[in-house]
Amino acid sequence: MSNDAPLLQVTGLRKHFIMRQGFPTSRTTIIRAVEDVSLTIRPGEAVGLVGESGCGKSTAARAMLRLIEPTAGRVRFKGQDVLTARGDALKTIRRKMQMVFQDPYSSLNPRQTIGSALMEPMRVHHIATGAQARARAAAQLDEVGLPANALDRYPHEFSGGQRQRIGIARALTVEPELIVADEPVSALDVSVQAQVLLLLRELRTRRGLAFLFVSHDLSVVRWFCDRVAVMYLGRIVEEGPVAEVLRAPLHPYANMLREASPEPDPARRGKLPRIIGEIPSAAAPPTGCAFHPRCMGAMQACARVVPPLRPLGGGRAVACHLYDPAVAAAN
Repeated sequence: MSNDAPLLQVTGLRKHFIMRQGFPTSRTTIIRAVEDVSLTIRPGEAVGLVGESGCGKSTAARAMLRLIEPTAGRVRFKGQDVLTARGDALKTIRRKMQMVFQDPYSSLNPRQTIGSALMEPMRVHHIATGAQARARAAAQLDEVGLPANALDRYPHEFSGGQRQRIGIARALTVEPELIVADEPVSALDVSVQAQVLLLLRELRTRRGLAFLFVSHDLSVVRWFCDRVAVMYLGRIVEEGPVAEVLRAPLHPYANMLREASPEPDPARRGKLPRIIGEIPSAAAPPTGCAFHPRCMGAMQACARVVPPLRPLGGGRAVACHLYDPAVAAAN
């Protein structure tokens, strides 16, 4: 596969949850957690997926890996259809797409030694067994900055940062090409966050890994990622090179996130923006553009029509009626 060909290509991804409430007569509610998400990641590229808590970014990431089954859409990894793959074909694909979870403690089995946790994926994927697997596991721990004697210890014997390193090592045991990192440093202390981020960047360079980096922290995404997709209530509303999107966001929601992000330079600090309202419920989303009840620039069309993600050139795209000449002229 050439470097220009996508490693992961997601088209029209949807994930709806059905919730039934009430007794004896139940009422059915559809939770539209992910709605029409399309995303492309190329080999060695790091793409950030950002948004407020509850916007659906973690659900979208899990649906891409089929940790939860999508309701609709297409996911292709190196040209192979992930959603229709079964048996050995699916196992082969999953070996190349691994996930690092947000909570480093709950992602590890407390009754399983670290060595067992690292060697089990090698056995499942027929990579190594016995002494060879143990040697590979020890080498993997060394790569993430942990001693070989950690193999015979249990998760509760490690700090949060060390457990996250173990989670990263486990993901690397099957030699993946894509890492989906779901808020990998949000549960860690600030000083430990920096160490783990440096480790991830070193691994990306050394192994040529691609990343889907899910986060609500724009400063982390700015430092780690090449491109960023901004998500609001299950939809991507803006996408583009991370430096350009964070320097001059086009969508009002992306601008709100940028303005609310802490600025370390005192000379560049301004007045904190006034944020209107809260993210609506995915069980009862607003009509039209989901952001229009909170948008200072909302027009009549915003309450009626869902804006498509419109390419604007230079790798940028935005889902906003402000950039539709026909709608803007009518208002």
